[in-house]
Amino acid sequence: MILTRRDFGTGLSALTLTACAPAGPTTRAVDSTLPPDLRPVPNAAYDAWVANFRARAPRSGLSPATLEAGFRNTGYLPGVVTRDRNQTEFRRSLEDYLSIAASDERITKGRAAFARHQGTLTALQSRYGVDARIITAIWGLESFYGERRGNVPVVSATSTLAFDGRRGAFFEDQLIAALRILQNGDITPDRLTGSWAGAMGHTQFIPTSYQAFAVDFTGDGRRDIWSDDPTDALASAAAYLQRNGWTPGLRWGAEGSAGGTVIQPQPGGPRFAVTRNFNVIKRYNNSDAYAIGVGHLADRIGGAGPLRTPFPPDANGLTKADRVALQERLTAAGFDTDGADGVIGPNTREAIAAYQSSRGLPVTGESSQELLRRLSG
Repeated sequence: MILTRRDFGTGLSALTLTACAPAGPTTRAVDSTLPPDLRPVPNAAYDAWVANFRARAPRSGLSPATLEAGFRNTGYLPGVVTRDRNQTEFRRSLEDYLSIAASDERITKGRAAFARHQGTLTALQSRYGVDARIITAIWGLESFYGERRGNVPVVSATSTLAFDGRRGAFFEDQLIAALRILQNGDITPDRLTGSWAGAMGHTQFIPTSYQAFAVDFTGDGRRDIWSDDPTDALASAAAYLQRNGWTPGLRWGAEGSAGGTVIQPQPGGPRFAVTRNFNVIKRYNNSDAYAIGVGHLADRIGGAGPLRTPFPPDANGLTKADRVALQERLTAAGFDTDGADGVIGPNTREAIAAYQSSRGLPVTGESSQELLRRLSG
């Protein structure tokens, strides 16, 4: 997900009106694979906003045919607004972030994806100068190597957020860009899908970034980042990094304090000496943790080992090994944490709370050394 805009996380009313007609009755087409709150609901105010937008849209170069096709089978998605408003500045520790970004599964799948697409990735490295493993790592973080591209209709998502108004101008720009993608013939309306906030394809471009940076590397006349074939999407990510100043042959950085600018995102944790290319990765997502995640995952895909410097215990005095043990023992006791990665997230907190309730303990949902001792007994 390309972020200098921060909140593009992976996942319908047919308007058959002329551009200047008032809103009228709509027909809803429901994608049954979407969660209920990401399916359309009637909203007269949204319909009126869309009618007004369609009246203004030709000034942005959008044809009546594009508007008709683009808004067919679209609608107001309440879950998009809920997700947008529920975003918080929750910050994971770097240790937790890397436990997810460079998990054993993501490394294994990354090595397999790199081997499977090595010819394409080598060609991209030659053309754009961007390390093939960095391209693969971005693919891995953005969509889990194409497994989580998102299936929310982009016109519905962006028009809902533009109508909602919290960041109305930004999302109206995304809506216009999405419709221009349709007008250009890069994708059909039914395949113009992405995340709840409109990030699209294997490498999660938002529509304006797609317009600026997407490329047709396959030469078929379309910049298709949605296809099962990831070639255009991977090429687009490489082009994005190249045009934002990537220096060929220069590493992103490395663990340690020798050379480069030294950062230590988590007190007591590893230090990293980073280069100009680290900052280029941050143009994709303006976060030190993200850029370290990309760089470290790329290194692991290339065969490097884990970080050498351990992270300190968390605020509850637990190391990652302790947290993994806690999750394993909760699951063994019948309170499933849905995996044991050492990250105390919602599933683990729910499991802790259920365990505490079953034992007559104060229900906090928080991990602790005492809880680990109880589960070890």
